[in-house]
Amino acid sequence: MKDLIIIGSGGLGRETAWTAERINKISPEWNILGFMDDNIQVQGRTIDGYKVIGTTAAAKNYPDAYYICAIGSARIRKIVVEKIKSIADVKFATLIDPASTCNTERIEIGEGCIICGNTYITLDIKIGNHVYIGGNATVGHDAQIGDYVTMYPGSNLSGSTKIGNGCELGTGSQVIQGLSVGSGTIVGAGSVVVRNLPPDCTAVGVPSKPIKMHNQNI
Repeated sequence: MKDLIIIGSGGLGRETAWTAERINKISPEWNILGFMDDNIQVQGRTIDGYKVIGTTAAAKNYPDAYYICAIGSARIRKIVVEKIKSIADVKFATLIDPASTCNTERIEIGEGCIICGNTYITLDIKIGNHVYIGGNATVGHDAQIGDYVTMYPGSNLSGSTKIGNGCELGTGSQVIQGLSVGSGTIVGAGSVVVRNLPPDCTAVGVPSKPIKMHNQNI
């Protein structure tokens, strides 16, 4: 079994540990060493049976482990991954829940991704690095998903959509066939994207409209 360290001990970190446990029930693969978290207040705690073994600075002490960053915010996830890469030459795991429908022979998926249960991911799809796809999300044929994208539970991408780096698609949001969402854009929960969205904005509503411009530098 391969040693696994989960970065982030919050809700998504606990869900990620559960995903690894579910994978192990099918085929033992991961030995979860514990959580890493830069929150000083949780150091030394045991959470869902796994100890917080240190901050990200401790990565240099575990050179043979695999890591996965379980932080929901796309912006913060990128910051933490880049930080840990600067500390040590680490390897990143990708976890695909066994309850997902994911045609791994017809998709390209990067390192450090988390794909939760009851997701439905079809054909000829490209998924970047450090992407989180929450439970009950769907991704249609020929979609392209950039690095550090967060798809919260129940979000839906139709076929041939393009999602830029660092986007966040809120719970229950939808992107219609063939459309693109620019890098760094946040689509609010329940929103329906019916036209292309520019980068670095927050868009909400049915149909979704930009209500705020920002620059996340992702």
